[in-house]
Amino acid sequence: MARVSAEQLGTEPISKLLVRQAVPASIGILVMSLNVLVDSIFVGNWIGSIAIAAINVVLPVSFFIAALGMSIGIGGSSILSRALGADRREKALKTFGNQITLTLLVTIVMVILGLYFIDTLIPAFGGKGEIFAPAKIYYTIVLYGVPFLALCMMGNTVIRAEGKPKFAMVAMIIPSVGNLFMDYLFIYVFDWGMHGAAWASTGSYFLCFSYVLWFFLSQNSELKLRFRDFGLNLPILREISSLGFVTLARQAVTSVVYLLMNNILFGLGGEAMVAVYAIIGRMLMFALFPVFGVTQGFLPIASFNYGAEKWERVRLSISTAIKYASALATVVFILLMVFPAEIAGLFLGDQPGMSAADLATNAFVLEHIPAAMRWVFAATPVIAIQLIGAAYFQAIGKARPALLLTLTRQGFFFIPLILVLPLYFGELGVWISFPIADFLSTLVTGYFLRREVKRELAV
Repeated sequence: MARVSAEQLGTEPISKLLVRQAVPASIGILVMSLNVLVDSIFVGNWIGSIAIAAINVVLPVSFFIAALGMSIGIGGSSILSRALGADRREKALKTFGNQITLTLLVTIVMVILGLYFIDTLIPAFGGKGEIFAPAKIYYTIVLYGVPFLALCMMGNTVIRAEGKPKFAMVAMIIPSVGNLFMDYLFIYVFDWGMHGAAWASTGSYFLCFSYVLWFFLSQNSELKLRFRDFGLNLPILREISSLGFVTLARQAVTSVVYLLMNNILFGLGGEAMVAVYAIIGRMLMFALFPVFGVTQGFLPIASFNYGAEKWERVRLSISTAIKYASALATVVFILLMVFPAEIAGLFLGDQPGMSAADLATNAFVLEHIPAAMRWVFAATPVIAIQLIGAAYFQAIGKARPALLLTLTRQGFFFIPLILVLPLYFGELGVWISFPIADFLSTLVTGYFLRREVKRELAV
């Protein structure tokens, strides 16, 4: 794997640089997304449906911790990239040291509290009845791996901020592949049941941590920390927290959206309608991975060149990222518009022995998916402006506009829309809320991004 210096973020052609940054990020996101799907298939087939339910109870905790580590990582990496761009290596090292210390302090406190309140938290997340016992097993073991998970998510963003996207990609692939291998070994071969599933997840976190640790200790990283860099610095902590809160807030709003959608759709059509959204939700995760990859690849490029005061390169990185992401989003849009029924069929199958109720649910889902999917993804070609625009403000360290623009789509537009439109249009009101929120948030983000570019990046 060829070594790449951070300085190349400020010298290489933007198009070439963005491709090199975005492709590994896209592959890493895709592999992690596929891991969630395949892991559920393994657990369901080898342990049972109760095991899947138990894991789903614990997943919000894991996702929240992952978001916490990522928020510290993204917040600090914005500072780090700008510091490297401005040739302020002392600040870059101090920021990285503070990221590590903050991540460890926060996650260790959460592990202690999580274990202390375990019998209260599991039922609160839905682990009741037969689900409680396996959920407790999984929760306890996985919680011990939470600090490793958070350090991995934090470290991954720092690796990308250094301009090493291929190493960041490997750091995302290792735990995914490792988890699937250990699932097979611990569950299928050793027959450890729920304990095996939990140790497979925890083991995958440790594998990722080991790789990230190796990277920073090797010659591949330009960040060689000294003991004094781990001492907490209040101004840096404030900046990390303000920028990182953007990522954390986005995760919190996403959780609220899932909660509201499931309840609204259940009221409109029961379990079958919730199943329609479950498939669409997975498509939202998988289909847009190349667009999210471009966004991730764009962040360190914009941060570094902004710190180096290379305004023309910053402008070019914005326009190039929007152009590439829009092109990829349009391809996704065409596929989803043309093949919605075929895509839904990949998730469903009429297996021998299925009950009449299950067959009826499948038929309902296949009937409703095409129209629903076309509405949900109707505005996909324009979302690149919203994603890149919000990411830009985070990249340059402007926390307040980054937070507001990040929350614009789901928090300010989508949630009010799904609370109001279904009252008048029923099921259709839910699905049309998606493109309306996309268009409105794109208009708002486009306005602020254009104003910012004119004011701050004039050449």
